Amino acid sequence: MNIQKMMKQAQKMQEQMQQAQEEIGQRTVEATAGGGKITVVASGAGDVLSIKISKDVVDPNDVEMLEDLVLTGVQKAIEEGRALMQAEMGKITGGMGMPPGLGL
Repeated sequence: MNIQKMMKQAQKMQEQMQQAQEEIGQRTVEATAGGGKITVVASGAGDVLSIKISKDVVDPNDVEMLEDLVLTGVQKAIEEGRALMQAEMGKITGGMGMPPGLGL
């Protein structure tokens, strides 16, 4: 087992992971809730970028429903962003189960 070769491979993998994280952070995912009445766009890094709300779900007498729909949309968008990140990191790590930011 050549330690120097392993260290070079680990360093290369870390560089690839950093580059992939940056690229994924620039990509976006879109999630909907309430049958498309709420649309949330998030980055692959999990940052919410925008929220669109259809006028027909805005009911001043039922604010709780709107809050629930927005929360659901945000949660779905963040979940999809994380799934994208995991899928792309899995390609680099070869399924070794290493979390992003491990810092090899």
